[in-house]
Amino acid sequence: MRHRNKVNSLGRTHSHRKALKENLAIALIEHKRIKTTLAKAKVLRRFIEPIITRSKNDTTHNRRMAFRSLNDKYSVTELFTEIAPKVADRPGGYTRIFKTGFRYGDGAETAIIELVDFNEEYTAGSSEDSSKKSTRRRRKKKKDTAAPAAEKQEIVEETVEEVVEDTTENTPTEE
Repeated sequence: MRHRNKVNSLGRTHSHRKALKENLAIALIEHKRIKTTLAKAKVLRRFIEPIITRSKNDTTHNRRMAFRSLNDKYSVTELFTEIAPKVADRPGGYTRIFKTGFRYGDGAETAIIELVDFNEEYTAGSSEDSSKKSTRRRRKKKKDTAAPAAEKQEIVEETVEEVVEDTTENTPTEE
């Protein structure tokens, strides 16, 4: 039984799994989108999201912590200079996983994992819409002078009288 065992071992030893996650993370940072198996994509998401969260605050300590996880100074530089400014206002969920079917050779379920803010197809329309989007409210009608208010009262009184007359005509009479 797998009680309290959340690590997906991916059929690898600890050191091999660690190297795999580092290499996948470096490839994702470099290319912004990679194709892999669904299991590896889910493991990579859990690995890369805390690193991206750290990159939002550019300090020496955070750079060292990111380097400790990635072991690639070029990826760390790209992470802090290109990716961090784009995700600065996002509270999480920096990656997106698309399922793409099954691999022909072994039937493994494949997926594409990408950085959300770097997909131009989705973000091109939404960034323009979000900047132009404003809340819609009804405008408050301005009060007219006293004379038009009196006319409105007369109209209301006439409609009330008509409604009263209509209801008396339609009531059934006792016979």
